[in-house]
Amino acid sequence: MKKMTPLKLDHVAYRCTDAQETTNFYTQLLDMKLVAALTADIVGSTKELCPHIHIFFQMQDGSSVAFFETPEEKPMMMDPNTPAWVQHLALEVADRETQLAIKERLEREGVKVIGPKDGHLCVSIYFFDPSGHRLEIAYRKVTPNAATERDAYRILERWMQTKKPVRDLVLEHPI
Repeated sequence: MKKMTPLKLDHVAYRCTDAQETTNFYTQLLDMKLVAALTADIVGSTKELCPHIHIFFQMQDGSSVAFFETPEEKPMMMDPNTPAWVQHLALEVADRETQLAIKERLEREGVKVIGPKDGHLCVSIYFFDPSGHRLEIAYRKVTPNAATERDAYRILERWMQTKKPVRDLVLEHPI
């Protein structure tokens, strides 16, 4: 049977408040390339009337982060029932030096940055883009493997039983 697991992330899309401001942020502060911009009055998938621009910023592996500016829609807002730290986009960098250089650049431009913080699988910094989307810049400490996968299922099973942090489980590959 053919494996149906997706190959990689093609793109993830969010709404932005200002396409130019978003372009400046992602190209100048994160060194991502603006590789495509599309405009239309009609949404291709739904056929709704909604004038928009769709912009794509490419990462080294070819995947992209994309944004829609939809100026005729009500102002965007984050989900009021979800903590601000939950919904975020995590972008991986090669090493600590790259992460710290990004942090320094962001802070120089007045962006508030949290971290570095040890997240067990990776070390991360956190900040918000101009539209209020939370971003994480991470470098890997642990590469998931068969042991972390088995542990993940065991942790999930315990969580589903208790809905409380799992602290007393002996893991094959502690992270």
